[in-house]
Amino acid sequence: MDSKSDRMIRASKGGGIFQGLTIQIKLILRLLADRRVNPLLKLLPIGSIIYMLVPDIMIGPLDDAAIIWLGTYLFIELCPPDVVKEHLDAIKRISTGEIPDPLQGKKEEDIVDAEFWEEDKGS
Repeated sequence: MDSKSDRMIRASKGGGIFQGLTIQIKLILRLLADRRVNPLLKLLPIGSIIYMLVPDIMIGPLDDAAIIWLGTYLFIELCPPDVVKEHLDAIKRISTGEIPDPLQGKKEEDIVDAEFWEEDKGS
């Protein structure tokens, strides 16, 4: 057999730079929508995007990239850690295709077993 046919393509476990960037963007958007995050903190990523649209102080894209990175980094770092972890875990579960068990952590008395049927109203 040819040695090339024995090779397999495997996805890297790290995910690469684009997957990391995608996760960061999703995390920032979810944190911006979360009511538990202080509204003043939400000004950091929004302000950094506005800075990108305003005429530059320095020539070139480096200052824009640095301000956006700093604004988003500080935003995530200053958000409540438990809220960040909750959203990050949810994003990772969705991206790996993991489906959470809806009955996990439920007691037997919390579960309602019922049947559904529609009655004919005779119209």
